[in-house]
Amino acid sequence: MARYVEGSDRKQVTLLPECLDDYIAEDNPVRVVDAFVEELDLEALGFPRAAPAVTGRPAYHPGVLLKIYIYGYLNRVASSRRLERECQRNVELMWLTGRLAPDFKTIADFRRDSGTAIRKACRQFVVLCRDLKLFTQAVVAIDGSKFKAVNSRDRNFTPTKIDRRIEQIEDSVQRYLEALETADRTQPPEMQAKTKRLTEKIDRLRQRVRQLGELKEQLQTREDPQVSATDPDARSMTSDGRATGVVGYNVQAAVDTKHHLIVAHEVTNDGSDRRQLANMADQARTAMGKTKLDAIADRGYFSGPQIKACEDIGITAYVPKPMTSNSKAAGRFSKADFIYIRRDDEYQCPAGERLRWRQTTLEKGINVHAYWTNACGGCALKSKCTTGKERRVRRWEHEAVLERLQARLDRRPQQMTVRRRTIEHVFGTLKHWMGSTHFLTRRLEHVSTEMSLHVLAYNLKRVIAILGMPKTINAMRLMGG
Repeated sequence: MARYVEGSDRKQVTLLPECLDDYIAEDNPVRVVDAFVEELDLEALGFPRAAPAVTGRPAYHPGVLLKIYIYGYLNRVASSRRLERECQRNVELMWLTGRLAPDFKTIADFRRDSGTAIRKACRQFVVLCRDLKLFTQAVVAIDGSKFKAVNSRDRNFTPTKIDRRIEQIEDSVQRYLEALETADRTQPPEMQAKTKRLTEKIDRLRQRVRQLGELKEQLQTREDPQVSATDPDARSMTSDGRATGVVGYNVQAAVDTKHHLIVAHEVTNDGSDRRQLANMADQARTAMGKTKLDAIADRGYFSGPQIKACEDIGITAYVPKPMTSNSKAAGRFSKADFIYIRRDDEYQCPAGERLRWRQTTLEKGINVHAYWTNACGGCALKSKCTTGKERRVRRWEHEAVLERLQARLDRRPQQMTVRRRTIEHVFGTLKHWMGSTHFLTRRLEHVSTEMSLHVLAYNLKRVIAILGMPKTINAMRLMGG
């Protein structure tokens, strides 16, 4: 080994062993994890066994297990079995836990039993960011992304999927019956093995058809027309307009536009973003300690009642309206070509005629006014306006809220660019950390806990990058002091 850097002899005995702390550099992120957990009031957050039991075998301190999980999610190690191995061989974890090495069952049970407390710890870190004055701009970008659940697509059922599956099984049964008939005609009587296998396959398939039929009957009595067999809370969701979807959860997040910290998040099994805007914006405003807030979202969040709810609580929304009418594509006038005259509560059409209010209907829980005129029959522009008897314009009773929204977007069109550069990379980073896998836990409550650990790890990295290691550690200690 001449002319190479040589290592130490594995069997060399040292008189004064090296200190474990010497292996951990001063700028190692593991020191931030240690400082953060040490300053948390674990008992107030609700961690089980934060107060030691008087009798029985001593348990692991919840702070030790929380450190293991935060370290694991910081380093893309979320599996309890992998964390068990890391505790036995990873010097950083040995330093963090004091050479403790809990078994995987203890580690997994802690995440399962401490869900509420872990989510509170994640929110506590957001409070720390607020105290550090990192939320100077009261502006957030809101978006949602679909994350895969442990449930596969083949274990998710809807009436349509069941019908399609039954049809496939019946085709298979028919093929096996034909093969069985052929075997009966051509095989010698002593060659019965193939006939027996075919008969068993047919019996299994018919039993599966009966099970699917019973499952379909159960779905017909439920409000939710789908069921997932592995994770009952997971739902089949389409993503980005693709025909194929993913069985999983819709993760909502609100990210501040200055430092790109996740100030609020929530895991839902509602595949649509349309009902999430007001809830997420209000959570973000509370977390940031603001009275006013600007919330930017994409057109998937456009909902009149949601935008009005934001305005009612002091949140200014920026959400573009989706183009759902095909009038423009067909070469006809759209609603935007009709001018609303507020004083008279009338619309003026491109031909100069006035459309008066005629009736009000209740549609999906909201009042909608309808306006039209009787002059359409002799109008020279009718072919460019409508294919019906007359052109009708519909107006929500709180349409002024949407008009103010559009005026804001016209004045500040760059808000959509701000939204895209703020939040798109956040979900990209989280999914990159997770890799091509899915959530490891089942049920909405436990998946929410797992997502909180991802968010806490992401925010920790962001704060270290913003403030640097020494200032971050000092902030942790001041939090507890």
